[in-house]
Amino acid sequence: MKYVRYQWNDRTFWGVLEGETIIVLDAAPYRGGKSTGSRLSLENVRLLAPSEPSKIVCVGKNYLEHTAEMHEEVPKVPCLFIKPSTCVNAPFGDVEYPRGSKRMDYEGELAVVIGKLAKSVCAENAADYILGYTILNDVTARDIQKSEGQWTRGKGFDGFAPFGPIVTDEINPERVRIRSYLNGEKRQDGSAGDAIFKIPYLIEFITQSMTLLPGDVVSTGTPAGIGSMMPGDLIEVDIDGIGRIANRIIPTKNF
Repeated sequence: MKYVRYQWNDRTFWGVLEGETIIVLDAAPYRGGKSTGSRLSLENVRLLAPSEPSKIVCVGKNYLEHTAEMHEEVPKVPCLFIKPSTCVNAPFGDVEYPRGSKRMDYEGELAVVIGKLAKSVCAENAADYILGYTILNDVTARDIQKSEGQWTRGKGFDGFAPFGPIVTDEINPERVRIRSYLNGEKRQDGSAGDAIFKIPYLIEFITQSMTLLPGDVVSTGTPAGIGSMMPGDLIEVDIDGIGRIANRIIPTKNF
């Protein structure tokens, strides 16, 4: 299945994507949504982030080459941090460059959307709790992250987690490539299979300490090639079988 969340006639809906046609659902798929029998053309809707997470649990330093480029030690256990729900952004939404930051980075990632309440899950059963996979850009105010010694503020600005455009269970998460393009130039190109900690183990590790709710997102880390962005830049991330997200960086609107 390929699930989408979208806006049509100023209302928000869920659907199953078949080619260029959306089969309308009466609720989120992780809330038991069923077909209403209605159909819409994809070209007539605005795609939104394909879940409404209570939290986004991210994994830092999960690729060896990225760990090296950040001059960090390889972690012995997953390095977790949380982006708040206010980070959620549409797959083609603008991202504001935060006032007070002098370096804003992209980090293209494969992410997991949780399909049902997950607590104390064993790795061998992790697949039972996954609705599907999506693309997420873990946007980061790098200077703020480094200067403060913890990552919450540097990772947690409003709109710093564009993701989508779909959630799909039709890929093998260890056989896809993650690619990022800054203004059309390829900057990242890594295999999700190179992650240090694999998705089943991550689900087990995370749910030992916190409950993942339906719609929550686990973002599994970024390969090497991260870099900075400026207002006016276009950052795109694509993953085989999921598609592409594209976000324009704009100056902050707040004072």
